[in-house]
Amino acid sequence: MVKPAVKARMRILAVGSDIAPTLATSCAALPPEAARFTLGRPGGETIAPTLRVRGFTLIELLVVLAIMAVATAGVVMALRDGASVALEREALRLTALLESGRAQSRMSASPVRWRVTAGGFEFDGLPGTTLPTHWLSSDVRSNREGDVLLGPEPIIGPQKIVLVSVSDPSRRLTLATDGVHPFAVFADEEAKTFP
Repeated sequence: MVKPAVKARMRILAVGSDIAPTLATSCAALPPEAARFTLGRPGGETIAPTLRVRGFTLIELLVVLAIMAVATAGVVMALRDGASVALEREALRLTALLESGRAQSRMSASPVRWRVTAGGFEFDGLPGTTLPTHWLSSDVRSNREGDVLLGPEPIIGPQKIVLVSVSDPSRRLTLATDGVHPFAVFADEEAKTFP
C-alpha cells in the first residue's frame, strides 16, 4: 500500500514537471491489466494479446541428432590412416634432429655423422648428446646405407634419407638437402632432383 504522502509527491512530479520520467510517471502511463486491443478499425473486434511459445518437438531433435551422427561418421572415415601420419611425423621430427645435429657440429667444430642402426639411428661425433636415437613408431624405417655427414662445415654436400613404412613399403618420404639449405621433406617425385 502506498502512503498518502508518497501519492501526493507522485502527483506533483507527474503534473507539469520538466523532470525526466521516473518510475512513478512511467507506471502511471501503463495500460490496465485487462486492456484489449482493437484490430485496427473503429468498433472492430477486440482480442486479448496472447504469446505462443513453441519449442522443438522430439522428432525434430531426433532428425538433427541423426544428421550429426551421419556427418561424424563421414569425418571419421575421411581421416587418414595411422601409417601415413606416423611416417610424416617421423620425417618432420628427423629433419629437426638433423638440423640440430648440424648446428651442434658447427658449434663444436667436430664432424658429426648420422647413421641408421638396428634399433633406430645415432649421431656419431656428438659427445654427451641428448638427441634421441630411436624411432617414435615401430612402423617407420630408413633404407639409407652409409653415413650422412652433418658438419662441421656450414656447407655440406647434397644429402638424402628415405623413410619407408614397414607395413606398406609403397609409402615413403624423402628428407633431402642441397648442402646449403636445411633438410626438408619431399615426396618421391620431388626428391628425384637430389642425388
